[in-house]
Amino acid sequence: MNIQEIFQAVPWVIIAPILLIESILLIVALIDLARNDSPNGPKWLWVLIIILMNIIGPILYFIIGRRQD
Repeated sequence: MNIQEIFQAVPWVIIAPILLIESILLIVALIDLARNDSPNGPKWLWVLIIILMNIIGPILYFIIGRRQD
């Protein structure tokens, strides 16, 4: 099985929207974190969580990391 056959076997109709949503969440969370002066916890830790935890990381940031004043 070569690479072309592997890519043709992937259900892109399902995976593409998930990748798009994940990318948008990641970008919006990182922009919000950069603009936020005082998140709940250190910024470097939130950057790691947002980047390394894929979809869950940005959601956790918006639920827990943003300081609601």
